[in-house]
Amino acid sequence: MEFKDTYNTIEFASEELLFKEKNSKFFGYAYPINSEEEVKPLIEILRKQHPNAGHFCYAYQIGADLVTYRANDDGEPSNSAGMPIYGQIQSFSVTNILIVVVRIFGGVKLGVGGLISAYKTTAQMVLETCEIVEKTIDIHFTISFDYQNMNKVMRVIKEKKLEIVSQEMEINEITSLPMGKIEIKTRKKNAEMVFDIFNSMFEIEINRL
Repeated sequence: MEFKDTYNTIEFASEELLFKEKNSKFFGYAYPINSEEEVKPLIEILRKQHPNAGHFCYAYQIGADLVTYRANDDGEPSNSAGMPIYGQIQSFSVTNILIVVVRIFGGVKLGVGGLISAYKTTAQMVLETCEIVEKTIDIHFTISFDYQNMNKVMRVIKEKKLEIVSQEMEINEITSLPMGKIEIKTRKKNAEMVFDIFNSMFEIEINRL
């Protein structure tokens, strides 16, 4: 089995997309997200945008290795909205994404089959408007070291083209000498090699986040 350390997602929120079915209006939106906490505020914005809408159905997926997902029908018949939306997330093989479909009822009932089709179509159409990008799955480490070992650490970071996320200096409570702490990230496929390099170096501590 091929080792994979990339995933597909969207970089930017989509434009609003409108799909009409028997006088009902379905507004579709796609958002890039990194956590479940981002979902509710985005839906609240849409509720203010569409005060006359009856349903704010959505699905999201987060993660590449360990996937978290949710599908919400928001009052529509069970599995007639959230799952058809989520099915399109799977179909397009994207993650770290939220798709919301806002429905304004047009006076004609669509039936469960009609709803499934309308929510699926809206989600598909909105995804078709998005630019899908490939990103790497990154592993984060913290490296702690006494100040005199700073050059050794920085040499490895430069040689292996590691990305520095943050760095700070503090005083070692035991030795009263300055200490460095750097958070780095690297592609998953290189993580074991990076860990082994720093782990084998004297007076340098590496921990995975």
